[in-house]
Amino acid sequence: MTEFHAEMRDRAVTAVQSLKKARESGDDYLVEVQEAELENLARLATEHGLRIPELRAYTAA
Repeated sequence: MTEFHAEMRDRAVTAVQSLKKARESGDDYLVEVQEAELENLARLATEHGLRIPELRAYTAA
């Protein structure tokens, strides 16, 4: 795993955790922000040929 891949995975894990907390607290705005972050990370991962399990649900088919 390259440093870039590891950093992307760390960012994905952090964003997923933040999304979960936002949903639990009922913060709709933060939910949207975190979902957008995950979609952007998924796009970037796809562009670089990275497979990051945490982003699977946010990758366009």
